[in-house]
This record gives sequence, structure tokens and C-alpha cells, in this order.
Amino acid sequence: MKERRYYSIRTGKLNSQLDMGLMLKLFDNIFSDLEGKGYFQEAFGYDCIDAGYVPGKAGYDVNVYFIRKLRKYDLWPIHEKYLQYDESDLFDIIELLYDHVSKPLTGIQHTYGDCGWHYSTFNKEAGQTYYRARMNELLRDYGNGYELSQDGEILHLAITGAETLINDNPPTYDNENVDNIVKEAVTCYKRSRSSPVEKRNAVKMLADVLEFLRPKIGTVLSTADEKDLFNIANNFGIRHHNEKQKTDYDQEVWLDWMFYHYLAAINTIIRLIKKSDTA
Repeated sequence: MKERRYYSIRTGKLNSQLDMGLMLKLFDNIFSDLEGKGYFQEAFGYDCIDAGYVPGKAGYDVNVYFIRKLRKYDLWPIHEKYLQYDESDLFDIIELLYDHVSKPLTGIQHTYGDCGWHYSTFNKEAGQTYYRARMNELLRDYGNGYELSQDGEILHLAITGAETLINDNPPTYDNENVDNIVKEAVTCYKRSRSSPVEKRNAVKMLADVLEFLRPKIGTVLSTADEKDLFNIANNFGIRHHNEKQKTDYDQEVWLDWMFYHYLAAINTIIRLIKKSDTA
């Protein structure tokens, strides 16, 4: 069933944005639901009325396993600790759970004492797909909007109006010198913990792609338009560092604009080059 927004949220009569308190409670609800259905038995084991605790792949002490993986204390068990999480803790846990979730396939139902299902075979890909869909229902409405990627990383959502530009497949041109660098820049920009330094690096990568395309740009753009493209990167502390650079701008705002400006420019230029080559 396709997930959709209902009337009040869809029409803007209700703000769907989640604060940290509600985000934590809804996260725990989803985790509890999946745990109860056996989605974490393969990784974290289960309790049996006869056998006691049966460990999963994480071993006998899941708390120590979490400490080893995340280098943080007091995150497990989730049901007892989740209200103490800050944003970094929560995002770390969501990413770690993505790596350890798996859909249960076959097992035995232990009916004595209403013990429950003990599973023995699992499908990791199916579990991750389901888990990701459930978590993204929450993440998109938290803060400025996030998503859990297919690689298991929490990333910023595109700014409103730019979703197609950043999420759709861009036109291909040159894997090594253009396509792969653009993909890396997009991933760098979208990472949830992106700092101004990382955002600037993403913009620089896109500017480098334009530099590679520069010999071809002159055949599809006027000299003035070409100059304007490189003026931004060359004079706003993106590609060079000297006393002539303009650095006293609001980076939170302008780095976002530069990123989308260059991404759109690359897509357009590649299309113009391909059109010119086939004319």
C-alpha cells in the first residue's frame, strides 16, 4: 500500500514536523514492532523460556557490542535508554540497526508458556528494505528532513523544489571525470552531519567537473555566461584561498545555493553538449 499524506497534513492545516521527543517515541515504537516480529533475532538473539537467552550474531553481550561499534556507552537496551538519546545517538542507532535487521523466514513456534517464534533463516535485503521504508516515514518529517539511504546512511533531503534535481539520475557523460564525481559530490552534500567544510568540498567537486567540461562549454555557451559560471567558485572561497576571496557570506544559505546552481548547470551543459555533438 502506497504511503500517503492525509488531509490535514496534505493541505497544510497541520504541521507534520516531528520534534525530538516525538521522534524518539515513534522510533521506539517501530523498533518494538520489528523486534516483536523477529526482525532482529538473527543479530541480537532472543529469550526462550526453556533455553534462556539465545545469542545472535552480535554475541552474548549486545550492550558491549554497541559500545564496540559506536564507541558510546548506555545505548542498549533501546527500550530503557531511548529517551536519553540525543540526535547523534539516535542517528547512530538507526544506521546500526539497518546493518543488523533481517526479515525472518522460517523457524519454530515455541508454544510452551507462550514463548513465541524462534527463527532460523532470514532475508537481510528484504528486512533492510522494510526497515528503511518505516524509518523514512519519520526521518522525512524530523528537523529539516532526512532519509535513510540504500547504503544505510542518514542523509539530508533535498531542499523543497529541488527533489528531482538531486534524486533523479543525471545525464551521463564521462564516468571517471564527470559522472562518478557528481555522485560523490551529491552524497557528500547530503550526509546528515555535513559541515560547511564538507558542503564547500561538494561545491568544489562540482566546480572541478565544470573545469573538465570547460573546453566543451565554450561551444554551447557565450563567453560571458561561461565566465559567470566560474566567477562564483573562483571568488567565493571555493577553489582558491587568498586575500581577494569573499568569505564573509552566510555559508549556511549560499553554499546550498552554489551546490544546486552548479548541479543544475552541469546537467544542462551535458545535455547541450550531447545535443551539439549529434547535430
